Amino acid sequence: MAKYDKVEDTFFESFDGMYIRALITAEDELTVKEAAYDATATPSAVIGRVEAGVEAFVDGDKTPDGRPGAIVQFWLTDDLVKFERELSYRIRQDILVKPFTRVFSITENPVGAIGMMESVGHCGDGYEWEIEEFGRKMINVPIAVPDFQIESELAYAEGIMGGNFWYMCSTKEAVLKAGRIIIDTIMEVDGVCTPFGICSAASKPETNFPEIGPSTNHPYCPSLKERLGDESKVPEGVNYIPEIVINATSQEAMNLAIKKAIDAIIDIDGVERISAGNFEGQLGEHKTNLLDILKE
Repeated sequence: MAKYDKVEDTFFESFDGMYIRALITAEDELTVKEAAYDATATPSAVIGRVEAGVEAFVDGDKTPDGRPGAIVQFWLTDDLVKFERELSYRIRQDILVKPFTRVFSITENPVGAIGMMESVGHCGDGYEWEIEEFGRKMINVPIAVPDFQIESELAYAEGIMGGNFWYMCSTKEAVLKAGRIIIDTIMEVDGVCTPFGICSAASKPETNFPEIGPSTNHPYCPSLKERLGDESKVPEGVNYIPEIVINATSQEAMNLAIKKAIDAIIDIDGVERISAGNFEGQLGEHKTNLLDILKE
């Protein structure tokens, strides 16, 4: 069998977005992981809020303060006012409250920046102050476990959101084994995050219930195969269709992450087919063919 016989000749849609690439540090790796995962836990772009993901964990030799860190990404499609408000919730409720944390801006080639004093610094209730430390302008927010620090501005840039692929499986074991390999592989690619991790719920833009936003992509639900009959698009031998969604600082980074991930799991037992979610070009302005990526 040729290497990519399992891969369908199809495309995924993606769209432009704005992102902040930030570095969280703390005294220990556990606190870093808790802050990073808590702050990025709700992928919300589809309902008009900030979407986020963990890009990588780094050692102290790669951070300004010499402590363990996590590179995280925060995304929104437009509206900087909303971006600042939604981002501040993530920082205030999920990072500031963790002991001894700091947040640094590490966005490369920024097109602008969002000031952090109004939305985050004022958690100090007027007692906050600015300092020059680690070669950066930081806000010091006095809190009961002294103290939280954040760079005074977080820079933002333009990137690509919503790239995806599906790995269709016959077994539960393949869903989890291949999924973990995919996430670990993608975390080795700079500039890329997976907001949903292993996503069990591929969605579609149209819905019978607009008030809840995107709903289940019913033709690809294995449990509906018999009920839907000819409308079902679930292939024979496939019982699970997990999705991997990717946001990236560039199209090149997104393509590289997808290629590396698919190459890493293509031969795993129980992975029957590789495909992608698209809506005939109605959702995203960018259309990328899976086979074109893999054969580069």
